[in-house]
Amino acid sequence: MTEEISNDAADLIGADRSLLIVEDDKPFLTRLARAMEGRGFEVETAESIEEAIARIKITPPAYAVVDMRLGDGNGLDVVAAIRERREDARAVILTGYGNIATAVTAVKLGAIDYLSKPADADDVFAALIRTSTERVVPPENPMSADRVRWEHIQRVYEMCDRNVSETARRLNMHRRTLQRILAKRAPR
Repeated sequence: MTEEISNDAADLIGADRSLLIVEDDKPFLTRLARAMEGRGFEVETAESIEEAIARIKITPPAYAVVDMRLGDGNGLDVVAAIRERREDARAVILTGYGNIATAVTAVKLGAIDYLSKPADADDVFAALIRTSTERVVPPENPMSADRVRWEHIQRVYEMCDRNVSETARRLNMHRRTLQRILAKRAPR
């Protein structure tokens, strides 16, 4: 049965099954890499932007899953580097800090999808193989008021080039309060 699933997955993936996963959370990276290998990908991993770009220069992957915030910078730089070397590459941004502004930027830079953590391997796989004609099913429940507030704060924060003091001033909020909000994960 698992061999049938692997063959079906391989048919969906295509001839070039190279996948680069860029994630600085080692346990999550390991789990996702194993899961994607089980679905037919030939996986390479990187834990930093520098390491990812070095791998891209050697062999640009057909597929990529890139964390938005990495220890040495922004994962969007990795997406841009992939698109420079290989225009047909399919990159998905994966982040725990999802907001509309960065999702739009990711798509403009060439990402095909933008997933908020915690996303499982099935979500990632579906995003990677989804065709441009397939539509994503909208969520059943609208965003909560807390989530809408958080999205707005994140959008202003991105507009201010991630300057906490300027963001706090524009939102008429105390800087420390804003820092506490930014340190937390997105509400559901």
